[in-house]
Amino acid sequence: MDVQAEVIEVLNGIIGEDISDQMDENLFDSGLLDSMATVELLLDLENKFSIQAPVSEFNRDEWDTPNKIIAKVKSLIG
Repeated sequence: MDVQAEVIEVLNGIIGEDISDQMDENLFDSGLLDSMATVELLLDLENKFSIQAPVSEFNRDEWDTPNKIIAKVKSLIG
């Protein structure tokens, strides 16, 4: 499983554009992610990777760039 490619695919679907060249872009500051999109992102990642990423434990600073999201998913996978 290529976690990076699959996370990028999920992000692209939510954002509606290819963000693979913006791996260190703050998705919240740039307006690409908002609170509703964050919930969708967490649910999609939970389903795709069989991980637990509760919204109640969500720390925006740990999930604000594609690279950080990939690292977080990898850490939750094990």
